Amino acid sequence: MKQVMQAEKLDQENRLKERMSLIRHKIIVMSGKGGVGKTSVAVNLSYAFATSGKKVGLLDTDLHGPNVAKMLGVEKESLGGSTDGIDPVRVLSELKVVSLAFVAQNPDVPIIWRGPMKANAIKQLLGEVNWGTLDYLVVDSPPGTGDEPLSVCQLIPNVSGAVIVTTPQDVSILDARKTVMFARQLNIPVIGIIENMSGFVCPHCRQETAIFKKGGGEKAAQDLGVPFLGRIPFDPELVELADRGVPFISSGKDTPSTRAFMQVQKAIEEFLAISK
Repeated sequence: MKQVMQAEKLDQENRLKERMSLIRHKIIVMSGKGGVGKTSVAVNLSYAFATSGKKVGLLDTDLHGPNVAKMLGVEKESLGGSTDGIDPVRVLSELKVVSLAFVAQNPDVPIIWRGPMKANAIKQLLGEVNWGTLDYLVVDSPPGTGDEPLSVCQLIPNVSGAVIVTTPQDVSILDARKTVMFARQLNIPVIGIIENMSGFVCPHCRQETAIFKKGGGEKAAQDLGVPFLGRIPFDPELVELADRGVPFISSGKDTPSTRAFMQVQKAIEEFLAISK
């Protein structure tokens, strides 16, 4: 019995390595705490990569709050299956998505699992999904530095890097700094820090107000010696579109926030090109 279990474990690990080997860049989007807009960043970056002609997979590993499907307007879809594994939901021709939200029978019922069950679920999401050949796999990691982020970082071979999302205020920056150190301890390159909700530009008078302060993310990046990827201003339309299941970046509007997302996308691509 023990030999059978060991053989199954080895087979699962080999499948995971084989699937991950078909993916050129594996990016983990992380945050030190919840509520900083990490998932919004992961969704919009994935959408931006896909609409630029790249083949993209978006994996939602936030088991207790899987919001990716809602933000992409595909929460009523379900995962398919084949002899080759789990088939992801296709949002665009170049964008595939997997989330536990697709298998939840009732979105109001919480997942109450201990660490080993969560680690096994993440391993299955990584090893059993038929991603195919991708340019980017963007992983929306749970906030913090606990079991789930640790499992994600340790299970994915050759992680290209981590993107750390924070808001400007001190309480968020403190946790973001810990997340940078977390990535370093796991030998994961830090692609950089994004300062989200950085200022608010009034749509009427165009005056900018620093609702949550400004500059904390950039200072943390300087202190820690990691790239600063950019500031994304708070935009009420981003919230409205997310609730409607429409990625903000798809609006096509020329706003400070859309320009900021494009700047962040470019900075990430430049980092990955240099670090080949």
